[in-house]
Amino acid sequence: MLDEMIVSHSILVKVFLAFLVGGLLIPMMTAKKPLGFRKASFIYTMIFQAIVTMIAFSGLIAMIIGELGLTLSTIIMIVIWAALMYIEIKKYKLIKIAKIENPETHKLLKGAFIKISVVQIFLVIVMVVLKVMEVKGAISIS
Repeated sequence: MLDEMIVSHSILVKVFLAFLVGGLLIPMMTAKKPLGFRKASFIYTMIFQAIVTMIAFSGLIAMIIGELGLTLSTIIMIVIWAALMYIEIKKYKLIKIAKIENPETHKLLKGAFIKISVVQIFLVIVMVVLKVMEVKGAISIS
């Protein structure tokens, strides 16, 4: 049962990473439609939160079932999860309240969207690399 939960957690993380990379297309696809950018950003944020919540839930279940305890590795994952959620919520609130009809504001928000997405991708990749290295025995995060 524990192996299945860890595999599902791993698959969800890979799906999430693909989703983040795919999200980089949103500013490009809505280049001429500021209101479309706002709507796409809202949909992106809702899917983002759903996937991140599924990742957290599957990780929590794996931790409980496997009696893995709260290791430094798990704490780092929790901190990254909280940071991703915080960043995403702040990003969407900024897009929601901005006067996006202004071309300069729209351009600025698109640039911020891409930069924030790159930071989020980096955070996920760092955590994946740390976990892979931990499992392979290259580092010890306890």
